[in-house]
Amino acid sequence: MVWKFSMHLMSLIFLSLSSLICLSMSLLSLQGSLSNVIEWELFSLNSSLIVVTLVFDWISFMFLSLILFISSMVLFYSGSYMKGDKNYNRFMYLVIAFVISMNALIVSPNMISILLGWDGLGLISYALVIFYQNEKSANAGMLTILSNRVGDVAILLSIALFFMMGGWNFLSWGMYMGDNMVLVKVLVVVAAMTKSAQIPFSAWLPAAMAAPTPVSALVHSSTLVTAGVYLLIRFSMVFEDSTLQSGLLIVSCSTMFMAGLGANFEYDLKKIIALSTLSQLGVMLSILALGFSNLAFFHLLTHALFKALLFLCAGVMIHNLKDYQDIRMMGSLVSNMPLTSACMNLSNLSLCGMPFMSGFYSKDLILEVAFMSNINFISFMMYVLATGLTVSYTFRLIYYSLTGLSNLSTMSCVGDEENIMTSPMFLLGLVSILSGASLSWIMFPESHLICLSFFFKVLVMMLMIVGASVGYIINTMGVSNELSSIKYYHSSGFMGSMWYLPYLSSLDLSSQVLKLGKGCEMLMDKGWSEFIGAQGGYNLILKSIYWVQSSQDNMLKVYMKSFFLWIIMMILLLIWV
Repeated sequence: MVWKFSMHLMSLIFLSLSSLICLSMSLLSLQGSLSNVIEWELFSLNSSLIVVTLVFDWISFMFLSLILFISSMVLFYSGSYMKGDKNYNRFMYLVIAFVISMNALIVSPNMISILLGWDGLGLISYALVIFYQNEKSANAGMLTILSNRVGDVAILLSIALFFMMGGWNFLSWGMYMGDNMVLVKVLVVVAAMTKSAQIPFSAWLPAAMAAPTPVSALVHSSTLVTAGVYLLIRFSMVFEDSTLQSGLLIVSCSTMFMAGLGANFEYDLKKIIALSTLSQLGVMLSILALGFSNLAFFHLLTHALFKALLFLCAGVMIHNLKDYQDIRMMGSLVSNMPLTSACMNLSNLSLCGMPFMSGFYSKDLILEVAFMSNINFISFMMYVLATGLTVSYTFRLIYYSLTGLSNLSTMSCVGDEENIMTSPMFLLGLVSILSGASLSWIMFPESHLICLSFFFKVLVMMLMIVGASVGYIINTMGVSNELSSIKYYHSSGFMGSMWYLPYLSSLDLSSQVLKLGKGCEMLMDKGWSEFIGAQGGYNLILKSIYWVQSSQDNMLKVYMKSFFLWIIMMILLLIWV
């Protein structure tokens, strides 16, 4: 027990100090417009240098500071949440390895060295998703890693195509990428879409909620899923005036709308928060597609803080409710768990964009800039509907879990007096309140003019009020009329199952691809390539050796024949000479 306590306490101290150092370095780099690049040349290949590159500018330092801070809170929180688990040490080592992989990804502007972090994230997230070692976790882990392997293959292909540029440093060579390198841009966008779970790769993010809740707070809110967004932020100079932007805008807006719609039909607490994360990832990529990479980075930072807080609050609720995750089994938790309820409401209101919360500063700015941009009507309507749906499912969650009728039955002794779990929540809540205004002052010191009509200016607040009212009223009505959705069974099933993406990702399409792969393996790897290649060559060598060996056996006939043959050859040679 002493070892467990010291482990999460030492992680808290070390990572918190590292976070403060990175934050200080970020402010210094931002103030002096400094960017430090470190390169180690390994060897040269056909005039292309194979180098390991590290970049330290204000963006990488700021993101490092955020991840180290959230990691310190999550590891300290895990000291209580996972203390009864027999694989506690393995869990802590896996989380620390994940943080190291994410740090390697952040500071690497090189397509080859970025693979260290990129593949490390995929491998360790798989190990964390299957941590509980049951059938559900195994299926979720397989869906997660196979979906992410598509992005890994895209990164590998882009490395091969980057060879034409003479180097793999996309910060240096990216600005020279012309129209002939459009395939590289497509591959990078596909890689980012798989990591950030955009359509059609969205199914793995809710499935990955099979991992322990502290993992969800760290991995699936602030690090792994934002790796794709971060990669596109680094590549943002490449996509200016690109036709890829319009395609990425449609995909991200569709993901944002689909996730918001699905969360209103979901009853699993962690999956609701996962769909909320998916919706906010769509917001980040959509504003990135419009060309505002700084705004996307701003929302990435604020969202990571309040979403990690939301996951930690959900973890406390699940932990105290004896591992129940169905929100219909909760209710009236505000009287039993006041501190957890306060922190959860704080993060929920930040998610909705309530004025002067951290999410307001980034989300409201993103929506106003999007309304001011030259976007089509479909994208505009998806923005509007997704914003209203976000507030709707948030207030639905508040009604079912925190207020409403109590469905706890015999579990009436729940409480939130565990200091090791509530202290990180309190600190994250404090930072979530202060981060929005502070980061906006730091990142945007100069005022920018946003010219909107009165209707568009108040549209966001109107959507919040309408969404909150609709979400709360529908669910109070649903308590007395629960089976009314059966009348619209097919529509409810379509909207509540993420437009059937989990079924398409795990059943029909994957089974056909796996059958095709098995046929190719039997035909090629275990068929003609074996017959002609390695196995055929091996059999040919064996037959040759057997023939040579049989000819060298101690047989008198063979010796006599070879003796007379050599005598005849010598006589003929003498006669010829």
